[in-house]
Amino acid sequence: MSKNDPLPLGPVMLDVAGTELTPEDRERLRHPATGGVILFARNVGTAEQVSALVAAIRAERPGILIAVDQEGGRVQRLRDGFTAIPPMRQLGHVHDYDRNKACELAHATGELLGRELRSVDIDFSFTPVLDRDLDISEIIGDRAFHYDPDVIARLAGELIRGLSAAGMAAVGKHFPGHGAVAADSHVALPVDDRPLSEIENQDLEAFRPVLGELEAIMPAHVVYPQVDEHPAGFSRVWLQDILRRELRYRGAILSDDLAMAGAEGIGGPAERAAAARAAGCDMVLICNQPEQADIILAAQADQPLSPESRRRLERLRARPVEPDPQRLVALRAQLTHWIQATQIATA
Repeated sequence: MSKNDPLPLGPVMLDVAGTELTPEDRERLRHPATGGVILFARNVGTAEQVSALVAAIRAERPGILIAVDQEGGRVQRLRDGFTAIPPMRQLGHVHDYDRNKACELAHATGELLGRELRSVDIDFSFTPVLDRDLDISEIIGDRAFHYDPDVIARLAGELIRGLSAAGMAAVGKHFPGHGAVAADSHVALPVDDRPLSEIENQDLEAFRPVLGELEAIMPAHVVYPQVDEHPAGFSRVWLQDILRRELRYRGAILSDDLAMAGAEGIGGPAERAAAARAAGCDMVLICNQPEQADIILAAQADQPLSPESRRRLERLRARPVEPDPQRLVALRAQLTHWIQATQIATA
């Protein structure tokens, strides 16, 4: 097999060090357990630089999936040359007085986001956020569309269809809902003590209507002790019994970052990766910890993806869409008008 031949997808998504590939990055990209790369703010400058980095990654590992967190608001990694998208809460505010306008803006936001990411050959963004905005979780906060699950599903559905119009997959997060806990799973293990009936009747109502349109779901590093002792991303109850069987979800499941504090109680890096995959995750993420990434890659080297997991993950690849500069200009103008109106209203 030559260097330019695509390698089979592996079960691990990792990151790279900076704006150019290092020898260590190249070695990890060629590892048989590697299947994806997630970009962070440290990896991006201008659109031209991002395109060059993505091209270098794909040259090193043809067939790899490349992703980014590009939600809008405070979670937007690509900024120089990209539209500054308001936080999704602003769409929820528009919905409160003009439902049709909010849906129109949500669709335009998704399409613009997708077209801009496709212009630098990124496959997908980890969006939309389907958590409820309950004024409890600071880490979620204005990343959520609304507190009402029906409004969340409506706006998220439009954003998903906008992404699809740009040839891009959608990844819903953080199943089954992160909005009811104050702790940030990046630095602690949040515990949501609500009964399953309450979660099903409230939080899951934001997920149910859009499950058929989501190519992937990311579970939360949150424990729901009335349902299972393990965080959702390591729980067969949540991922197999509820998500797969009860909700009949057929897309991919991608773990949240295994380096987060919310995952540490499962064990060391290798144990976390094994537990997440055993629970039902098709791919696991390890970010900002190259030493842990090396441990996970080594442990997963002889644990290839099942044919079904591979099929699910392949659906995350961006689809070709004919470039349309006029459409891009129109979408940017539409979003700019909304942004300016938002700034005037909140001044």
